[in-house]
Amino acid sequence: MARPIVARVETAPAPVDAATRLEIFSRLAKANPEPRAELDYGNAYTLLVAVVLSAQATDRSVNLATAPLFAIADTPEAMLALGEERVRDFIRTIGLFNTKAKNVIALSRILVEEHGGAVPASLEHLRVLPGVGAKTASVVLNVAFGVPRIAVDTHIFRVSNRIPLVVAATTDKVQAGLEAIVPEQFLLNAHHWLILFGRYVCKARRPECPRCPIADLCRYPMKTA
Repeated sequence: MARPIVARVETAPAPVDAATRLEIFSRLAKANPEPRAELDYGNAYTLLVAVVLSAQATDRSVNLATAPLFAIADTPEAMLALGEERVRDFIRTIGLFNTKAKNVIALSRILVEEHGGAVPASLEHLRVLPGVGAKTASVVLNVAFGVPRIAVDTHIFRVSNRIPLVVAATTDKVQAGLEAIVPEQFLLNAHHWLILFGRYVCKARRPECPRCPIADLCRYPMKTA
């Protein structure tokens, strides 16, 4: 399970008001009407495996490894038949591949033995699977089952505290805060909009403020020229 992000919150004014939040998400939605995960997957199971493998790895590296893996094992039964050693060979280019191979086999076994081979649409059942935890469970619920949850990674954590939408020092608090204040009509896709915004525009070291669609709404005091 990945360690929760706990950080000193960057100095920022009070969070934006409801009207500003509505405008922020309206603009993000207009810029990307149909956002989607950048991990490649074909069903709820391969999404779950891909998200587990993506911990401390790039989506691109995961996609390169899982393309041949999912071509022959896109169900927990097929993954179990493949076995840990062969799974490890497929994902050797991904960080922590030994532990991740063990987790993929272990979670696949639980899915077969306890859930009839299906991925459960339940936070409680998902978060106890090996290598999963709350963040991965939230991603799977959101993407695979259409549950309006916001899984907070480093990008969303940074963006939320910068704008700021929610000012908090842990990912759990940011997630709870965002899920409480994001306008309902945008809640389902908010995870995608915020992570893509943080990954490609509101970058960690040098945010690209001149091309930011919400620069005039953002209260971040250290905007780039």
